[in-house]
Amino acid sequence: MTELEKKLGYVFQDPTLLQTALTHSSYANENRRQELECNERLEFLGDAVLGMTVAEWLFRHCRRLPEGQMTKIRAELVCEQSLAAAAQELELGSDLRLGHGEELSGGRTRPSILADAVEAIIAAVYLDGGDAAALIQRLILAPAQARLRPAATDYKTALQELVQRRTGSRIAYMLTGESGPDHNKQFTVAVAVNGEVRGEGTGRSKKEAEQAAAHQALEELKK
Repeated sequence: MTELEKKLGYVFQDPTLLQTALTHSSYANENRRQELECNERLEFLGDAVLGMTVAEWLFRHCRRLPEGQMTKIRAELVCEQSLAAAAQELELGSDLRLGHGEELSGGRTRPSILADAVEAIIAAVYLDGGDAAALIQRLILAPAQARLRPAATDYKTALQELVQRRTGSRIAYMLTGESGPDHNKQFTVAVAVNGEVRGEGTGRSKKEAEQAAAHQALEELKK
């Protein structure tokens, strides 16, 4: 078992898959006589496996979120920054096979190269018959869950469900303030239950402000 496999928590049945996942195109081009395959094709497959796994996780664990919010969160989870952070946790840069030019220009710390390698490793595990979903859970989802927990809560729906238990209760959202330039607007919204204001919130959009107001109202009503 290699040090990287220990960090991944997975031992490859076919070690050449991992080797290919770590091979940048610059290295393959400089060593053409060896007829090496670079990690670009694995990256393509890994991107699809990652996107599907994250989408399914959001579908199962964020049941109150609408499609638009799930799409936004998925994009944040599979973006270059997220994948590069996972690569840094694995200290993946030291394992990459880079061409001389990429080596000299700082390729081992370049976010795009690190992110591509993570996607390639995901595909390599998938093709090797391993549990790629479990790997994605450890590398991408687990570190992000605490950060995403507030975003994964639809406070407006939760407030609606709470209020509906009370016969005849009504909810109304009111825009009470708007400030800032067009490119950086701040909105303030109040939410009333049966005509009584129970929460107020601000946000960069009316929807975000409504969510904040609903959150405050939920906390107030739970008291």
